[in-house]
Amino acid sequence: MTRAFMVQGTGSNVGKSLLVAGFCRLFARRGLRVRPFKPQNMSNNAAVTEDGGEIGRAQALQARAAGVPLSVHMNPVLLKPQSEIGAQVVVQGKVVGTARAREFQDWKPRLMAAVKESFDRLGGEADLVIVEGAGSASEVNLRKGDIANMGFARATGTPVVLVGDIDRGGVIASLVGTKTVLDPDDAAMIRGFLVNRFRGDPGLFADGMAFVAERTGWPALGLIPHFEEARRLPAEDILGLAGSDARAGAVVIAVPVTPRISNFDDLDPLREEPGVEVRLIHPGTPIPAEATLVLLPGSKATIDDLEFLRREGWDIDIAAHVRRGGRVMGLCGGYQMLGRVIDDPEGLEGSPRRVEGLGLLDVETRMGGDKRLVAASGRLAGSEVPVVGYEMHLGVSQGPDTARPFATLAGGATDGAVSRDGRVVGTYLHGLFSGAEMRRQLLETIAARTSDLDYEQMVDDVLDRLAEHLEAHVDADRLLEISSGQ
Repeated sequence: MTRAFMVQGTGSNVGKSLLVAGFCRLFARRGLRVRPFKPQNMSNNAAVTEDGGEIGRAQALQARAAGVPLSVHMNPVLLKPQSEIGAQVVVQGKVVGTARAREFQDWKPRLMAAVKESFDRLGGEADLVIVEGAGSASEVNLRKGDIANMGFARATGTPVVLVGDIDRGGVIASLVGTKTVLDPDDAAMIRGFLVNRFRGDPGLFADGMAFVAERTGWPALGLIPHFEEARRLPAEDILGLAGSDARAGAVVIAVPVTPRISNFDDLDPLREEPGVEVRLIHPGTPIPAEATLVLLPGSKATIDDLEFLRREGWDIDIAAHVRRGGRVMGLCGGYQMLGRVIDDPEGLEGSPRRVEGLGLLDVETRMGGDKRLVAASGRLAGSEVPVVGYEMHLGVSQGPDTARPFATLAGGATDGAVSRDGRVVGTYLHGLFSGAEMRRQLLETIAARTSDLDYEQMVDDVLDRLAEHLEAHVDADRLLEISSGQ
């Protein structure tokens, strides 16, 4: 029997992903073979796995915390929203189709087999599997056929720890209310509760912890103070998307935020640079004239996001920015937007369409073919600067500007395109800026102050401090007992 416990929440964004990452590092530091697992995830922020698929970025961070390679079995069902009511469905790393929200409810029963298979495979190679739930444990309207929360816990006999977020208020009601609305057999799966993101004197909430324990019958497993450094770790949900604080003398990188923005953790290393201010441009806000670089990130629905960009008038702002001598860089979907045309004859992003791009690169993108999911490495074209990242996209971009590629990859292939004047650049590579030399090259190009930041080491150091934080405030020994069925 797999030793495991599941972290569920009273709601979305209560800190489940971060806590699982911290627990993965905590128990790995104790010498256990740990694996993260999330049965069903919904995110447009994904990572490429060593076995040739994709999983949510949260599970990628959790695997890193556990010190193990990424596997598609860590997140067997991934939903990537393409509209307000529909999503691409990825099962064990591969796209199997698209489904509207109501249709997906009918998919769930047959997806449970894949979920259980992946869970069993991880269990066979681990001492401990730490499972993350999705959304709220109390979504009783979605309980039928559930594979993400109590449906999974009941089907596999996995005990649950419930997390509430005191920072958003109402944590006592949310914890006690969850017990009230749950089916009694579901509620019986919960072996204890945690209160997350506490600020102030913990003694002032002792009565609150006792009240919850008395009303629910669940023991309190920890009151976790707010962990300020969490903001330095990659965020999976768009709710965690943030720019930099305003910095005197910093060079401004403007990032338009579109509805289907994806893989926005590309921005994280830039946010850590003291010489850069990453400024997120939200709807209703023009792209600032003081920006040195406009960075167009990835998109799960490139054509829709391009049309949104136009409705906001950002295409006009970007054209003016280029006329003033500013620079533009597009990553993946952002690269496709920079070309002359995006052609989607098969309707992979909705109905078949052929639309004009921003026309800043002389390339044309044709959607189609298999999704490309590969790690990539090479050199910045015409230099010895190493480039390391990954590709995750549909479509091929071709045209005269690809004769000036962004990078030369291992094996001799090239990636991306550069305009004649060198001020507009497009690439299919994600994860570029984690590398110190590539990031320094970008900063020097835009005349920004450079630093000696080792981003990858910083992330590992923060994970270590998170593990120590949880070790100090959570009954980790009891969690191990719970995972063993005690």
